[in-house]
Amino acid sequence: MSRSDRVALVLSLVAVVVAYLVADRVFERMAHLEDEVAYVWQAQAIAGGHLTLPSPTYSKSFLVPFVVDYNGQRFGKYPLGWPATLAMGEVLGARAWVNSLLAGLGVWLTYRLGKRLFSETVGLLAAGLTLTSPFFMMNSGSLLSHPFGLVLSLAFALAWLDAWGEPDALPASGWKSWLPVFTAGACLGLLAFTRPLTAVGMALPFVPHAVILWFRRDWAVRRRLLVFALLAAVLAGFIFIWQFAVTGDPLLNPYTLWWKYDKVGFGPGVGRMESGHTLHQARINTKHSLWVGWHDYFGWGAYSWLFLPFGVLALLWKRRWKALSGLTVFPSLVLVYLAYWIGSSLFGPRYYYEGLFSLTIASAAGIAWLAGWPLLPGEAWPRYPGWRRFRTLGTTALCAVLLSTNLIFYTPLRLKSMQGLYTITRSRLEPFLTSQAQEVTPALIIVHPSKWMEYGALLELSNPYLNTPFLFVISVGADTDQAVAAQYAGHRTIINYYPDDPWTFKVVPPSSLSP
Repeated sequence: MSRSDRVALVLSLVAVVVAYLVADRVFERMAHLEDEVAYVWQAQAIAGGHLTLPSPTYSKSFLVPFVVDYNGQRFGKYPLGWPATLAMGEVLGARAWVNSLLAGLGVWLTYRLGKRLFSETVGLLAAGLTLTSPFFMMNSGSLLSHPFGLVLSLAFALAWLDAWGEPDALPASGWKSWLPVFTAGACLGLLAFTRPLTAVGMALPFVPHAVILWFRRDWAVRRRLLVFALLAAVLAGFIFIWQFAVTGDPLLNPYTLWWKYDKVGFGPGVGRMESGHTLHQARINTKHSLWVGWHDYFGWGAYSWLFLPFGVLALLWKRRWKALSGLTVFPSLVLVYLAYWIGSSLFGPRYYYEGLFSLTIASAAGIAWLAGWPLLPGEAWPRYPGWRRFRTLGTTALCAVLLSTNLIFYTPLRLKSMQGLYTITRSRLEPFLTSQAQEVTPALIIVHPSKWMEYGALLELSNPYLNTPFLFVISVGADTDQAVAAQYAGHRTIINYYPDDPWTFKVVPPSSLSP
C-alpha cells in the first residue's frame, strides 16, 4: 500500500465518522422523507422474512407513506436493492451505520477511480472533495438509497476499466479475465434493481466504448461483453419478478399504485400537470436542480463548477480518452432525469448523486492541471522557479479559501437547515418513553395531527408487524377511528393523542366503544 493509499484510507475512515455524525446529530437516526419511511418499513419487513404483509382491516388508518395496499397485501413501492441492504442494519440494530459505511467505501472507490483515470494526486483530491461536499454529507447521513447507488456506480466503472480499459494488459484467459466482467455486470444489474433510471444514466456513457470493442476486438472480448450484458440484464430483470411477487403482474409498477401519474416519460398521464410532463417543465426542473447543486456540491456559493472546465482541458491535454465514460456519467444522469416529472433539491439534486464522482474527479483533474501537479501515473512533482511558483501557490491558496469558506460557513448552515426537517425530531418520541407511558401498554394510539409529519415521526416506535407496545394510527374520521378502536379494545388501551399537547394521553373508556 502506497503512501497515497494510506492517506485515502484515512479519508475514507473519516467519511464514515462524518456520515454517522450527520446521521446522529442532524437527522437523529430517523426517517424524515416519505421515501425514507417507506425504505425503513420495507427493510423491517424483509428483516422479518417478508416481501408483503396482509393489509390492516382499516388500511387508511395505518398510513405509511409510499407503502401501498393492493389485493389485500401491503408492500413498499420501491425495488428491493436498497431495502434489502438496509435490512442488514435492521437485523444488527445498526441501521444508521449502513449509509455511513457506504460513505466511507464511496470515498475509497472515488480515490481508486481517480487514480486509475489520472493519477494518485487526482484520486486524493477527488476523495477530499467528496469528503468535504455538503451534498455528500447530507445524503450519507440519510436513510436514502443514493450512497448505495454511488458505491455500485463506482464499482461498476472500476470493474469496466479492469475488464476493458487496458486491453493489452488484460490476461487472455483464466478467472482473472472474467472476475471484472462478472463484477461489472453484477454492479450494474444491482443498480438497476435499486434505482432503474439511474442505471440507465450510468450505462449510457459506456455504450460507445462497448460498440467500439465489439467491432474492433476479437471474439474473446465480444464473449465477455455478452456475458456482462446478460448478467446485468438478468439482475435488472428481477424488478419484474418482484413486481409479479407483490402485485401479481410483472408489468405493474408499484409506483403507480400510490400515484397513478408517477411514471417516466412525457405526455398526458405523466406527472401532476393536466397536460402531462413536457420538455418545458423538464427544463424548469433541471435548471432548478442544477442551481441548487452548484451550491451544494462543494459549498462554494454558486461556483462548484469552477474547476470543471480545467478538468476538461486536462483530459484533452493528456488525451485521457479512457476517462471520458466515467466523467460523462453526471451529464448522462441529468439527461435521463429530464424524463422524470419532478426535480430534486431538498437534499441537493439527489437524482444526480450517483454521478458525483464525475464532478469530483473532473474538478480534481482541473485543480491538478492548474497547479501543475502530476496528472498521469509516474509523473514527477515539478519544481517551478521564480514567478512560475505562483501557478502552484495561487491554485493552492484558492483551494484553501474555497475549502475554508465551505467548512466554516456553508456546510454548517446547510446542515443546520436540515435539523428537525419537516418538524420530525426524537423529542416527539419522548412522551412515549416515560415509565408512565409504558404502564398503559400495549396501546393503540389514535393520532390527531395537523400535518402527517407529526404522525410520521411516531412510526419510529412501530413496525410493519403491528406488534410493538405502541401501535399508531392516524385519525381519518370519527366513524373509522371508532371502528379501529373497537377492533383493538379487547387487548390494547385505546388513547387519543394530539401532537400539539404531547404529554397528554386521553384514554378512551372501554365502555364507550361498541364491540
